[in-house]
Amino acid sequence: MTEFDKMSRSEQERIMIVEIIQHLKELGGYATKNELMNSIRLANNGISEAFFDEVKISGRSGNEYHPSHYVFNFAIKNLILLGYVNKPRLANFELTDLGRKVNLSADFGKQVQFEARPLWKSVKNANNKSNGAVQEVISEMKDDKEADWRIQLSNALKAMSPEKFEEFSRALVKEMGVKIDNKIGVSYTNDGGLDGFGYITSKDDFRTNRVAIQAKRWERNIQAPEIDKFRGAMDKHNAEYGIFITTSDFSKGAVEASRLGTRVITLINGDDICDLVARYKLHVREVVTYELGDFYQSENK
Repeated sequence: MTEFDKMSRSEQERIMIVEIIQHLKELGGYATKNELMNSIRLANNGISEAFFDEVKISGRSGNEYHPSHYVFNFAIKNLILLGYVNKPRLANFELTDLGRKVNLSADFGKQVQFEARPLWKSVKNANNKSNGAVQEVISEMKDDKEADWRIQLSNALKAMSPEKFEEFSRALVKEMGVKIDNKIGVSYTNDGGLDGFGYITSKDDFRTNRVAIQAKRWERNIQAPEIDKFRGAMDKHNAEYGIFITTSDFSKGAVEASRLGTRVITLINGDDICDLVARYKLHVREVVTYELGDFYQSENK
């Protein structure tokens, strides 16, 4: 059997189409793009971590991009065009009744590609106004401001000094409801291997727990040994909870290590950081804009 990384783009999309339906079902029929991609990435499905982790530089924009996102995007758009999946809100996907009832087979991805091919021809015609789903695909392919600001934020975080990124991480955790300790993890000496420490109090029973923070401004993915070291640092300060933040991502081994024992460690990767920055508006300014409806389009003479 050919390894996934060595398959053609079309073959990869066929497999991804099946994976998307399967994992949306497992996630309750509704998920964000990040949740869905991460679920597929961590599954034992023959798709290697290296495929998801590969980064290239765009010859047109000069920005970094993940080839895996292209495979995912075209696979999900095929499913949207055929009515298996809806996109009710930006970055969210949900199964339709058709998607829930579909019986997955090895040939399902190939069947979807074949049935969607005529609709993709409509996508290439920018003047076609007859299909709302097609127009959404056109809009996304032409202008993705959501992706643009996330790329800018990711690049800015990676350009920070380690000290500034640790300061940012403490500020982010503070917005999440943790009262930051002004001594532990703030100094670069005798911090016990932590980049922050704090306390969170339950609103129901006013129980306070200790939270340890680890921040890594890394290009490469976090591996299991780093999780083990962090757990050791948590032990030194009797922390009940741990939050590990990185600009990159976590390997399957790291995710598994984070779930071991009685204290599960919360993992926050680069995509999660963008979501949280937007939620708490941390050092960002929301820009509201409008898109003109069909009423304003030029009429045929």
